[in-house]
Amino acid sequence: MIGGGQGAFIGAVHRIAARIDGEYELVCGAFSSDPLKGKASGVALGLDESRIYGSYKELIEKEKQLPEDQRVQVISIVTPNHVHFEPSKMALENGFHVVLDKPMTFSLDEAKQLKTVVESTGKLFCLTHTYTGYPMVKEAKQLIKSGKLGKIRKVYVSYPQGWLSEFLEGADNKQASWRTDPGKSGIAGAMGDIGTHAFNLAEYVTGLSVSHMCADINVVVPGRKLDDDGAVLLKFDGGASGVLIATQIAAGEENNVRISVSGEKGSLEWQQVDCNSLIVRWPDKPAEIYRTGGGYTSSYAQHNTRTPAGHPEGYLEAFANLYRNFALTVKAGLEGTEAQPEWLDYPGVEEGVRGMAFTENVIASGKSDQKWTPFTI
Repeated sequence: MIGGGQGAFIGAVHRIAARIDGEYELVCGAFSSDPLKGKASGVALGLDESRIYGSYKELIEKEKQLPEDQRVQVISIVTPNHVHFEPSKMALENGFHVVLDKPMTFSLDEAKQLKTVVESTGKLFCLTHTYTGYPMVKEAKQLIKSGKLGKIRKVYVSYPQGWLSEFLEGADNKQASWRTDPGKSGIAGAMGDIGTHAFNLAEYVTGLSVSHMCADINVVVPGRKLDDDGAVLLKFDGGASGVLIATQIAAGEENNVRISVSGEKGSLEWQQVDCNSLIVRWPDKPAEIYRTGGGYTSSYAQHNTRTPAGHPEGYLEAFANLYRNFALTVKAGLEGTEAQPEWLDYPGVEEGVRGMAFTENVIASGKSDQKWTPFTI
């Protein structure tokens, strides 16, 4: 692991997710830009001190020198946005598979460069868009893909948070400080942090690609340097339209990302606060509630379910599904076998590039006087 030392939120989540299915062993790390803090973090995690490194460069260089049966195979990168590109590029070019926290890079240009590196090295790459790991999100995707809802007409996706409703970056809050800093987060705040999740969820579930957008981007809290609120009208290839809302100033809101999709024949709805349920509505019969663990669900939903129906599975398990599917795919490659389609269902470099394109397009649209702007990469 690169990043994710003591005091880091997402690093701990990655480690829990990787451990849930017993598919990974944490063997080395460069956990902080501060070597002393990084070493203390590694010791606390029980690592051999000889494999606790002072920098990501040292980790990659020294691990590469180890015999193949001893060196690390997958490197998980959980640093802030501005420290995604270089470690990922170096890891891939030196023969390691990569799991990377989203967004993929600091800029779209970096994302396109990293895509080229992934393609040229042939190494596997996973981007942790967590919400695609939920069984009922996968079920929603399969229902739409099967044509049961007919042609898709309307998509609503929202991600409301309230944790930045006050100027926390002025109160020595580490998470707020880097997430609202253009030098570390890039050109977008809320849209880059959670808007990209909503965008990815909309494209993943529907199987459609955004073609045009019309964005209203706001900085609500005085003194903040990046957007903390916004709404986007969307047009998709194929004629569907949609609305995306991402805000971090909705006081009292937590993390209830939600999506509803309407087609010619029916509609569906999923939200994280009731993540084990998928509501499907029809015009000529009562609504149906699909539940995680139900024997009637698709192979994709069942593959990503661990417990019998009625036993809640949530955020950590969804995160773990990405790690497990990636591990199964890596193992298939090592064993010379073909990975099953359900294993390959994790976000990768294409989603990463489109996520960075969303960030740059949505900010540009928010500044434009033009009503509709094309989605460009």
